[in-house]
Amino acid sequence: MSEPRKYSLTLFGATGFTGGLCADYLGQNMPNDTTWAIAGRNPQKLQSVIERLKSNGCTNLPVAIAADINDSDSLHAMAENTRVVVTTVGPYIYYGEELARSCAQSGTHYCDLTGEPEFVNNLISRYHDLAKKNGAALVSCCGFDSIPHDAGAFFAVRELEKELGHPLNAETRVEGVVTADGTFSGGTWQSAITAFGRPRENQQAMKLARTALNNLYPKKARALPMRPFHDKEFGSWLCPMPTIDPFIVIRSARAMDEYGPDFYYGHYAGIRSLPKMLGGIAGIGGLLFAAQIKFLRNKLLEFRQSGDGPAPEKRARSWFKVTFRAQSEGKKVMTQVSGGDPGYDETAKMLAETGMALALDKGYPKRTGVVTTMMALEGRLIERLQKAGMEFKRLS
Repeated sequence: MSEPRKYSLTLFGATGFTGGLCADYLGQNMPNDTTWAIAGRNPQKLQSVIERLKSNGCTNLPVAIAADINDSDSLHAMAENTRVVVTTVGPYIYYGEELARSCAQSGTHYCDLTGEPEFVNNLISRYHDLAKKNGAALVSCCGFDSIPHDAGAFFAVRELEKELGHPLNAETRVEGVVTADGTFSGGTWQSAITAFGRPRENQQAMKLARTALNNLYPKKARALPMRPFHDKEFGSWLCPMPTIDPFIVIRSARAMDEYGPDFYYGHYAGIRSLPKMLGGIAGIGGLLFAAQIKFLRNKLLEFRQSGDGPAPEKRARSWFKVTFRAQSEGKKVMTQVSGGDPGYDETAKMLAETGMALALDKGYPKRTGVVTTMMALEGRLIERLQKAGMEFKRLS
């Protein structure tokens, strides 16, 4: 991306709940010499966001520009005029692909909040080559799905390398265990139920993406067996999580030398008691079953709408921790990533920092095409998040 653009960064979806939090964060942290924009279809709502930023003391106010997810010309114009598009508009399987395609065609970096495997896999098989050819990095899963896990695993293998005293050159095993107290967003709920109701489409998208990834990254990196078990070291039952996070970590491991030549990753929820774990498994199984029936799926989608969110007081009490155990050649390290409200405040922070790194940091992204956060930004994103208050630390 060599040609100058009118805006360094454009936030699409700033009038939504999480998009509004992202706009607030950008308003507080965007350098004063940087021109940025917010985009959407409702000029009055965009102006309300700008007025809120102004009242909160923002001195570098964004420009409001018109863009509508149903108007491909407006999306393409938005992409052509900015260095990076940051989007919070989902479910992405319905509302994301046209914008991602415009960014790939325009050589514009792109980042989103999706945790939808079908959407991400479609981007890999359909747009990786185009984005790479045009120098664009399309980076999905830039919130709680999946930065704490992607960046956390990268941090863990770097600490393991320090413990070994040399680069990883043997089988490496990493396990990430999530504990949290927070409320997931309405957008996350909508995306999850939508994904649960599309099993055939998900399988086909995964098949095509695997073929592309096998050609792009032949190095070994695999998931550990998906089974629950009790782990004394973690002091809890470890229940595999059916999320996109392990797929993201494994993609990074296949593409990057830091993870060693033979990498395994397991992704779990840490649960103190067996009855709670069994109840959680039953609950997810019930949602999966209900999502296959159109009437029940629609009822579930009505339960929580995109744009819904908890009060600031509730978010202030929320937190997350992801603890990692990394092992190779008989050596072991324990590390941890932690922060505040995972579903909203920290997600908005992570997305905004990813967008600013892509827009402003010299020498980044390191890789283009359809890539993960670590493939694009490596340790630079960790540095940004540490400065912003998220903690990455070694425990032992």
